[in-house]
Amino acid sequence: MPDAKWVGYLRPDGRKGVRNLLLVVYTVQCAQHVAHEVVSGEPDTHVIGFPGCYENDYAIRLMLALARHPNVGGVLAVGLGCEYTQPERIAKAVRLSGRPAEAFFIQEHGGTVTSISHGKQLLADLRRRAADFPQTEMSWPDLIVGAECGGSDATSGLAGNPVVGRFFDWLVDQGGTAIFEETVEMIGLRSVLSQRAADAVACRQIEEAYDKAEEYCRSVRQYSVSPGNFAGGLTTIEEKSLGAVAKSGNRKIQGVIRVAEQPRSPGLWLLDSVPDSNFMQFGYTNPNDTEGIIDLISAGAHIVLFITGRGSVIGSPIAPLIKITGNSATFRKMSGDIDFNAGCVLEGSATLETAGLSLAELVRRTAAGEATKPESLGHREYFIMYKHQNTPSLEEGCRA
Repeated sequence: MPDAKWVGYLRPDGRKGVRNLLLVVYTVQCAQHVAHEVVSGEPDTHVIGFPGCYENDYAIRLMLALARHPNVGGVLAVGLGCEYTQPERIAKAVRLSGRPAEAFFIQEHGGTVTSISHGKQLLADLRRRAADFPQTEMSWPDLIVGAECGGSDATSGLAGNPVVGRFFDWLVDQGGTAIFEETVEMIGLRSVLSQRAADAVACRQIEEAYDKAEEYCRSVRQYSVSPGNFAGGLTTIEEKSLGAVAKSGNRKIQGVIRVAEQPRSPGLWLLDSVPDSNFMQFGYTNPNDTEGIIDLISAGAHIVLFITGRGSVIGSPIAPLIKITGNSATFRKMSGDIDFNAGCVLEGSATLETAGLSLAELVRRTAAGEATKPESLGHREYFIMYKHQNTPSLEEGCRA
C-alpha cells in the first residue's frame, strides 16, 4: 500500500484533486434558495454560501479558498444584487486560478424561476469546461488529510482518535500531509504540544496558538466540553483534551496554519481557527462541528476524517468526509452513517497499528473515487460565519 497510486485531476496551480466538482457559491442569505435550487438534481455539484449582507474579510478569504480547492473544477457565484460581497469578485479570482467561473445577480435575471433556469444553463457550460481538466496519477505524497472530532465519548480518546493518530503517523511517513485542529480542545496540554514542535519557530507558533485559545475560553467563560461528552464518560476538559490530541499521532508538528492557509510543506500541521484576541467579542471558534470541517477543507484537505463516539449524521461539501467511531455500539446503531469502526481495538480484534492501516486503505479507496457514506447519503453541510482573524494574504492563503 505505500506504493499505491490512483487517478486524480491536475489543476493549473500544480495541485491535484481527488474529485472534479462544480461549486455554487451564494454571497448573501437572500440568494441561498436560488443557489440550492440551481444545484438540485445536478450531479457532482455542491453549494456553499455566506449569509451576511455586510462584507467580512474572514468569510471572503474562506470562500475564495474553498472555491479554488483542488477538488473543485468550476464555480458559479450567485448574488441577490445589493450585498457588499460581489459574486463577480469571487468568479474573477477563480478564473485567475485557471478554473472556469461565472457569476450573476438574481435581481438582474427576473427573480427566482428565471434565475434558477439561468443558473442551470451556466452550470451545464461549466460542466463541459471542467471536463477538460487532465487526469493525473496521484499517490500518498500528493494527499492532504484533515481530522476533526465531535460528539466525543470515552472511546474517542481510547480508540477512535488514536487510530486516526496511527494513520496520520503512517501518512506523514509516506510523505503526505496531515492537519489537526481544535486548539480549544487542547487546554492543559501546552507543554505536551510544544515538546512535539519540529523547531523553535514551530514551538513559538504552537505556544502562541495555545495561549490564545486558553485566553479565549476564559473570556467567553466556556471550555469545549459538553453535556454529551459528560454523558459519554468524559469528566474534565483536560481529559477531553488528551483524547482530542490523540488524533494528531506522534510525529513532529511542523507549525501552525490559519484558516484558508495551505500547509507550507508535507508533514503534520496544527490549524488555528480561534478569533484573534483583539476581536474576542466578534465571532466564536468552532460553534459547531461543521465549521471546523469547513476550516480544514479551506486549508486544502482533500479528505476529512471525523471521529465521533456518540454518533453524527453530518457530511461536508468539496472534500469527502469519512466518519469514524471508537464505540462499536454506536457503529452498530448508526452503521448507515459511519464508515469505520475503530472499536475493534477495544474489542481486541485489532491493534492500533493494524486498525490504522485499515483506515489508510479506506482513505486510499476514497481518494480513488469510492463514495463515503455521507457522500452517498447526500450530506453536504457547510457553515461560514462572521469572524475577525489575522488571515494570510490571498497569495499565501489561496494561491491566487
